[in-house]
Amino acid sequence: MADADVPMRKRVEEYIHKLQDDIVGAFEKLDPNAPPFKRDSWIRPQGGAGRSCVFAVPFSPEGAPSPQTVLEKAGVNVSVVHGTLPPPAIKQMRADHSSIPDIAKSVPFFAAGISLVIHPRNPHAPTVHANYRYFEITEEPTEEEKAAGKPGELIAWWFGGGGDLTPSYLYEEDAVHFHRTIKDACDAHGADLYPTFKKWCDEYFFIPHRGEARGIGGIFFDDLCEEPHKRFADDAKRPKSPDDIFAFVKSAGDAFVPSYLPILERRCRTPSTEAERRWQLLRRGRYVEFNLVYDRGTKFGLMTPGARIESILMSLPETARWEYMSELGTEAETREAQLTEVLKTPRAWV
Repeated sequence: MADADVPMRKRVEEYIHKLQDDIVGAFEKLDPNAPPFKRDSWIRPQGGAGRSCVFAVPFSPEGAPSPQTVLEKAGVNVSVVHGTLPPPAIKQMRADHSSIPDIAKSVPFFAAGISLVIHPRNPHAPTVHANYRYFEITEEPTEEEKAAGKPGELIAWWFGGGGDLTPSYLYEEDAVHFHRTIKDACDAHGADLYPTFKKWCDEYFFIPHRGEARGIGGIFFDDLCEEPHKRFADDAKRPKSPDDIFAFVKSAGDAFVPSYLPILERRCRTPSTEAERRWQLLRRGRYVEFNLVYDRGTKFGLMTPGARIESILMSLPETARWEYMSELGTEAETREAQLTEVLKTPRAWV
């Protein structure tokens, strides 16, 4: 059967499951002596299912040696869910998705996506995040459509996602490699994609109460569909059809492993000190602040009836630290201050 004959929701579902297997397999190959990722399949009572692949070493009592694994905590989650959106939820979503018409009734929805966060153990190896998702809103299916197992008429659809890097210590060659790999994936689908989505990422992953970015960016996009998109100066110069947008999303998803694994391999065995571990834990605290206070996906998930809380909070690190008026990052000409300066003033890496 040709791709054009397969519903987009089915094509997305098949792709994200394959991508999940590829990504988890790459991490397990990198550290073959570590425990494997825990595969946890689940069913959503309100409709749909998913699989969470999570890495976490068993808790060690105080004084027990910690396993020297490359990763400290990681999760690569896939969800394919459906249900009904009430009018208040639709109203909230319309603020970020111009393609949604003004609807005063509950309507069916479908959502499929992959979301991952990797927290390495070594302070010199950066945390990384990525997610790619597809969303549909439809009319209630007719009796004939129900009998045929088909959804109702499509009201609105869009793709969203992105990926970003959050180091504790800045290595410029790593930043360049990460951004270059993502830019190459974007450029195959339009020269305006990377600069537009890079700027959007810098704006989105920002912690206003700290006056700094969460990390050194990457790409971020949302509401990509056939409708005009306000982020593009020339809306004609970007993919618009479902097939073209999905092709771009697959290129971006496929770029994750080559964008990040070489960096992790290069840094995961770097000698480190207790002071560097302390700084890593402070930076993780900022990561937690952003995810719980500002991240739209986290907040939407926590407010969704029947949400799987364990999967939503998978993004949080196993350990983090908050210090009152810490001096780290404020002392001139230190590596910590070098990172802080970049977080306050985003740079063009490629």
